[in-house]
Amino acid sequence: MTKNNTITPKAKKIAKKLEIHGDIRIDNYYWLNDRENPEVIDYLNSENAYYEAKTAHTKQFQEDLFQEMKSRIKEDDESVPYKKKNYYYITRFEKGNQYPIYSRKKESLESQEQILFNVNDLGKGFSYFKLSGLSISRDNELAVFGVDTVGRRQYTLQFKNLETGELFPEKIENTTGSAAWANDNKTIFYTYQNPKTLRSEKIFRHVLGTNPSEDIEVYSEKNKAFNTFVYGTKSEKYIIIGSHSTVSSEYRILEADNPTGEFKIFQPRERNLEYDIAHYNGNFYILTNKDKATNFKLMKTSEKETSKENWVEVIGHREDVLLEDISIFKDFLAVEERSNGLNKIRIIRWDKTEDFYLPFEEETYSAGVYNNPDFDTNIIRYGYNSMTTPSSIIDFDVVSKTKDIKKIQEVLGGKFDKNNYISKRLWATAQDGTEIPISLVYHKNTPLTKDTPLFLYGYGSYGHSIDAGFSTTRLSLLDRGFVFAIAHVRGGEYLGRKWYEKGKLLHKKNTFTDFIDCAKFLIEKEYTSSAHLYASGGSAGGLLVGTVINMDPELFHGIIAAVPFVDIVTTMLDDNIPLTTGEYDEWGNPNKKVYYDYMKSYSPYDNVSGQKYPNMLVTTGLHDSQVQYFEPVKWVAKLRELKIDKNILLMHIDMEAGHGGASGRFDSLKETARDYSFVIDLERRTKI
Repeated sequence: MTKNNTITPKAKKIAKKLEIHGDIRIDNYYWLNDRENPEVIDYLNSENAYYEAKTAHTKQFQEDLFQEMKSRIKEDDESVPYKKKNYYYITRFEKGNQYPIYSRKKESLESQEQILFNVNDLGKGFSYFKLSGLSISRDNELAVFGVDTVGRRQYTLQFKNLETGELFPEKIENTTGSAAWANDNKTIFYTYQNPKTLRSEKIFRHVLGTNPSEDIEVYSEKNKAFNTFVYGTKSEKYIIIGSHSTVSSEYRILEADNPTGEFKIFQPRERNLEYDIAHYNGNFYILTNKDKATNFKLMKTSEKETSKENWVEVIGHREDVLLEDISIFKDFLAVEERSNGLNKIRIIRWDKTEDFYLPFEEETYSAGVYNNPDFDTNIIRYGYNSMTTPSSIIDFDVVSKTKDIKKIQEVLGGKFDKNNYISKRLWATAQDGTEIPISLVYHKNTPLTKDTPLFLYGYGSYGHSIDAGFSTTRLSLLDRGFVFAIAHVRGGEYLGRKWYEKGKLLHKKNTFTDFIDCAKFLIEKEYTSSAHLYASGGSAGGLLVGTVINMDPELFHGIIAAVPFVDIVTTMLDDNIPLTTGEYDEWGNPNKKVYYDYMKSYSPYDNVSGQKYPNMLVTTGLHDSQVQYFEPVKWVAKLRELKIDKNILLMHIDMEAGHGGASGRFDSLKETARDYSFVIDLERRTKI
């Protein structure tokens, strides 16, 4: 390696033979997976130095973009207060600070504010700081919370006396950051993470004031394909232990008044039986795919007889409607559905006198039920936004059918007018004839031609749907003449559970070909052309763009691959890496030859070849717990070795963060400014 930052970094090659199923792969960059090796750190630093040198001409522009994005955000902002028991809880930000302040007011919003946590004070001296899982005891006097100072999503639990401000001495390490209080106000249940694999594998009981080394293990999840978790029901009657895999779930219940009791299995796990439970008024409500209810249905059962033969149907299965979630209230049920890709919120009275949907009017949008901790209310709080409409928090009265807009996201700077932007939903035809939805937005003054720059985003895994939401940072692209589009490819659940099933396991390639077909459709309709088309994806979305550029390398002018999952075969064969065993039902288990062969056929790292590639920016974090840093690092090294073009290939490694990037409110804007400056600079060069 050289100290001249303008010379392309070149990683040394040490051949590593990887053999399974009679197939041999040679990984010349396997050695880069040792973060304790000083030579690895030197190489990462050389990549960062190269990035800095090659983007030096954009530094002022990046700063300008950052300031532009920051100027749209209300710095002294606060959440809509929500009431729980006798307190109103508020999260607010103060001007100039990176982190939130959590507070509450007793009985009235006019009461004196009680600061629960000023995260700005807690985070002093840390380059990364995250407070998570804040939970208040039943008597409102104590709080448990998780702290991560690395970015690896390994949290240390701590306790605070909210009356005196005292922090308790005990600290519980290697947790998920959240805990459930029992009703005695001194016992919590928490989830322990394996320090190496980060799998959530055990549930412990801790009594405040005792040594955590004496905590009692109440559950251990032996099946490595499952993760476990614990929470308290909204009714506060039960503590629930859940175990979940991609295709199966299982719950255990314990009355919260009896924290030293034995947990009872709700319904034993069965492969391909998924269910979630909520408790109210002597019954459990079960969201489940039982009896091949692909899009899920709602059932209920008495809390005394919980096994599946006792479940009674409340809302039946529908082929064209995905049942996503429920919120239970005293007089009615709020149901979150997805129909034709769009969110719907349905209100059903328990006495069956009414059954209606909240009115949403835009062509494409995002909506969801918000924080509703109280049972006894006629008000349901929900959030709404679209690609042209800033986020709103709305209280809807189910009796009067009136809505009270509690807050609309402010876009500062005086330049934003939603009427200046146009949002559409288009449908591209895939290779197999399937219609793929695309949501897009652009400034009304942007001409739609083959010379228009277009930024295409995709994800397409885990059944996670990317909805058409609002973004203040995205305005920096739209106001510069970019079209922004989301390809709702198979692998998400945008068009229901089957949409997910057709984009996983041995159907995974549909995700990639859908994205390519969406891009070609946008070119065909002259929204853009390959010379002005950019793609972006993060994590599993990084797998998407990484695969696509192997399959059709000249379709895009540039791509951004954020924390990309690109070495899928090697990772899924290593059960010591976080997230591996729990995802066999998402990607397949490559220890079985059929899945090995299929994964290998599309794996971005394994399929890098001597061809041209688009301009690329690849980002990662040294402490990433989801996609280990060495996946994108090895990928870039191999691309540098084999690609035959002179296009830009840059990598930025955040040496102090993990999968989610920077923890600070404004530091994350700098990352967005970095990414946007890359594509805007590329676009400028096409004009020269």
